[in-house]
Amino acid sequence: MIETSHFHPMLVHFPIALVTFGYIAELGSIFIKKELFLSKISLFLLVFGTLSAVAAYLTGQLFTADMSGAAEEVRKWHETLALITMGLLLMTTAIRSYYCYKGDCEKFKWFTFCLYSIATISVSITGFLGGTLVYNYMMPL
Repeated sequence: MIETSHFHPMLVHFPIALVTFGYIAELGSIFIKKELFLSKISLFLLVFGTLSAVAAYLTGQLFTADMSGAAEEVRKWHETLALITMGLLLMTTAIRSYYCYKGDCEKFKWFTFCLYSIATISVSITGFLGGTLVYNYMMPL
């Protein structure tokens, strides 16, 4: 039977993969200007990565065990960066989706690209800290 404590570990890999590959697609769309599909793929991966980041954050808040000592300090940083990541992804998704819906995907392209870049770095650091909790402090999966 699946315990609720397993929800967070099951979901955390989705935002890491979706956001990272979405960012790679976005880079490809910038360097290969004729390939419009890369920009669309990037947007879809951004949307699904954002949704999975929200789910991962909520399951982390609701279903993870309490910690103490050095592990608690790492957990606080992990939680703070997860919140920052989720905020960046929500802003990037909202801005980019709105302007693509209006038919002007190029508007604020560089601003959203910068937000996407920061969010990709942030999700990577958040994942690293989560891995540190699991492997260095033997937090259960």
